[in-house]
Amino acid sequence: KNWKQIGNVIERNSQMTFLGDGTSRGLFAPSINYHKGTFYMTCTNIDKGGNFVMTAKNPAGPWSDPIWLSEVKGIDPSLFFDQEKAYIVYNSEAPDNKPLYSGHRTIRTYEFDPTTLKVIGAEHLLVNGGVDISKKPVWIEGPHIFKRQDWFYICAAEGGTSVNHSQVVLRSRSATGPYVPYENNPILTQRDLDPKRVNPITSTGHAELVEGPDGKTYAIFLAVRPYEGNFYNTGRETFIAPVKWTDGWPVINPDFKEVQYQYSADYKETKQAGAPPQSGNFSYRTIFDKKLDGSLLFLRKNDSSWYSLSKIHGLTMKLKAETVMEKSNPAFLGKRQQHMYCTASTKLKFNPKSEYEKAGLMIFQGEFNFYFMCKSLKENKTVIQLYKGDKKTESMVLMTESPLAKPSADIQMEIEAKGGLYDFKYKQGNEGWITLSKDVDGKYLSTQAAGGFIGSLFAMYATSSGQPSDNTASFSWLDYSGEDQIYDTK
Repeated sequence: KNWKQIGNVIERNSQMTFLGDGTSRGLFAPSINYHKGTFYMTCTNIDKGGNFVMTAKNPAGPWSDPIWLSEVKGIDPSLFFDQEKAYIVYNSEAPDNKPLYSGHRTIRTYEFDPTTLKVIGAEHLLVNGGVDISKKPVWIEGPHIFKRQDWFYICAAEGGTSVNHSQVVLRSRSATGPYVPYENNPILTQRDLDPKRVNPITSTGHAELVEGPDGKTYAIFLAVRPYEGNFYNTGRETFIAPVKWTDGWPVINPDFKEVQYQYSADYKETKQAGAPPQSGNFSYRTIFDKKLDGSLLFLRKNDSSWYSLSKIHGLTMKLKAETVMEKSNPAFLGKRQQHMYCTASTKLKFNPKSEYEKAGLMIFQGEFNFYFMCKSLKENKTVIQLYKGDKKTESMVLMTESPLAKPSADIQMEIEAKGGLYDFKYKQGNEGWITLSKDVDGKYLSTQAAGGFIGSLFAMYATSSGQPSDNTASFSWLDYSGEDQIYDTK
């Protein structure tokens, strides 16, 4: 209700595509800055080209094609503007590319020309290893430089992206250093708290400090919400917390040990008309009549050739030979799982012509970490099936199937998330919901099990499993409802 997505920075295939990239590859750590009428977005394409910058006069777009920054070696670039000068700061390799230990990285900077979008002069080493290299700190990354009262600050993540994640700060009288660390670092972490605490928020870090409409400082950062131990299916999410300045140093979440789900603020709430909610519990229906909602996700490439939209049929997908198990562009359109406890459902019109043709609803984390509930054929009979991705065989394995009483009728499908478990249901016509499979292992979709850095997607998916097909599948709508108990008690 407060934030509204107004577009996507990368939306044209001429800018870049991600064909051949795994689901946790592609783009790392975008950062947006504004200076003298221009918005700048810096980012890393981890396997194809490295660091780049794009510009726009309006954040809603259109955004330029990428300008690649070959001199900027590493990840997580961001810009800092200081009067007539600008700098690009980033995570990079150890000095002389000779790490003293695993995870030994540096923070470096170049002066940057915001007009030509090129670096200027020599590279400067700002931070070696982290706050205290004698303690072998790992993965100093996600750096941002900002200025306050004649001090230049570097705010960066340290400790890696899992439970040891933290945020540290250093400062200097010069943008290019030397930087001195805060003696009470880290300024944000949850790693020392009881892992068995109720409703934990963990793995906090990768923060950027901003000024709110009340003139106070706030931190925007990443964290996760596990349902058990370090298992979570919602990926790394965006959080906000207040910042307190003490003797010239910022401290995030100063009044609490635990990061809170909600904070109070002394300014009027701004609501965005027509914006789907992004936090708390909510329910809404996505329809497919004129244009796709900007929050829906393709895999690796935006390709309108295999789908169409209409008020009558909704989203119609051509069955593609590609599958989600390939690093390609299957007929797939997904929505993020935003709650531990939630449901996603759709209505499907599809008449399979062979056992290779399958269409339905899936919960997807990676190429072989997914569950797919689909309508298909088995021995010339129409069935509903549940498949599980399998890394060992690099295929999908049939878990269960059931014949459909009305082969040609529309079918509704629903996936319900219950923390670490999922239920898969279906119904036809006015009949009640039928459970195809109950209490399916959801930990298989967690970062802990699947690896990577991302959460799960509920997705509409249609495939002919490597075979040619002229068939189509139509999805009338996509419903989503989130029901996390923590929000009911706040």
